[in-house]
Amino acid sequence: MAIDYEVREGDPFERARDRVDAFVEETFSWRGALRLHRHTLGWDLLRAPVNVALAPVHLLVRIFAAVLDLLRLRRAAAGLNSFLASIVLPTATGRHIEHKVAADFLRLPQLKASEPGSPADLALKTYSATRSAVSEITTAVIAILIGALIFRSLTPGVVSMAPTVADALVRDRAIGSFWLGENLGSAWYGIFQPGASVSQIGWTVAVLLMAASLVTAFAGLLADPIQARLGIHRRRLLRLVDAIESDMAGRPSRSFAARELYYARFTDIFDAVAALSRHLR
Repeated sequence: MAIDYEVREGDPFERARDRVDAFVEETFSWRGALRLHRHTLGWDLLRAPVNVALAPVHLLVRIFAAVLDLLRLRRAAAGLNSFLASIVLPTATGRHIEHKVAADFLRLPQLKASEPGSPADLALKTYSATRSAVSEITTAVIAILIGALIFRSLTPGVVSMAPTVADALVRDRAIGSFWLGENLGSAWYGIFQPGASVSQIGWTVAVLLMAASLVTAFAGLLADPIQARLGIHRRRLLRLVDAIESDMAGRPSRSFAARELYYARFTDIFDAVAALSRHLR
């Protein structure tokens, strides 16, 4: 659905392209990231683990909607796109980013009132979700580094890390309570490795999931400035401008590509494969 907009001093989309560098510096530099993450404090800390758990469902619905659109079942695809917003819990940080992009970058605040599920509305929400996906990828990289440095193991996520952490905790407790002392206990359990039970691994997964969600909520403090320096934020915003310009001008819509959403789910698959390979060893 095309949205009417008033052109005041030239093409608003060309003017947005002209100020993209200034917007990236203001919003995603080190100082900008600190200001942005003040919105994370509060209820966003409780929403984060729920949204991380629902992210795979969100992606599956998005893929199904794209397939329906390719089959020219556009009404069904639009219905699924409208449903996308209800799958995840809206965060204060996400709403703030959408507002800044619409009002400060594009300077088209009426975008926030666009029809739910329209290409412009979906592009704006996808942009916000893309940044969340990058935070998940950053958390996966941190998990890999922790696993490599501390456990000498490949741990790209909670599922693969939990058994390793649970086994380490069980081993430490067993060594501490060994009847001949900790030194002999360390030698004994170095040969006869104690294993964690299913319930112990389950509790470890729950605790690590909460910890990973908190890391994900603040991962943008690291990821945003790096992406700004590498020009990733700039290119992503320019793709967003192209997509929204096509929709608002009434031309054939250009969907906003969100490759990061797929990369984030690839890390989930990588995590599951790493956990399975450990179990089969």
